[in-house]
Amino acid sequence: MTLDELFDLWTKDCEIDRTELGQEALKISKLHSKYFKLYSTERLTLRKLEQDLKVLKRQSYEYFNGTLDHDEMLDLGWDPNPLKILRADVPSYVDSSKDIIDLTLKIAYQQEKVDFVENCVRSINARGYNLKAAIDWEKFKVGM
Repeated sequence: MTLDELFDLWTKDCEIDRTELGQEALKISKLHSKYFKLYSTERLTLRKLEQDLKVLKRQSYEYFNGTLDHDEMLDLGWDPNPLKILRADVPSYVDSSKDIIDLTLKIAYQQEKVDFVENCVRSINARGYNLKAAIDWEKFKVGM
């Protein structure tokens, strides 16, 4: 699910029908379940990407160091490294490789999704208090 799809989903689900506050209160547990499931799924995806980055960094380090297995290099679609790189310079080559940058950007995007859904769950957790305040306000307006 993309970040824009999450935004659209939350825009629809965050609305409260002020004429049916009781029904809105009953929907809290369904919303919590829905968004906590999304949160867990997105967080697990983030953890997977972080682990993939660790593996890719090791592979890149071995590639630039000249110790990566030839078969593994072919599996990754990398050509043999023609450069002789000093050991001290290997980390800068690893950090600036296209594959590392692409995966780092994917992780950043995934982190944004996790943060957004986590904030949705927090908002849902506070929704009961907001609905109670709205109900109390309606009672106050009619003189109860």
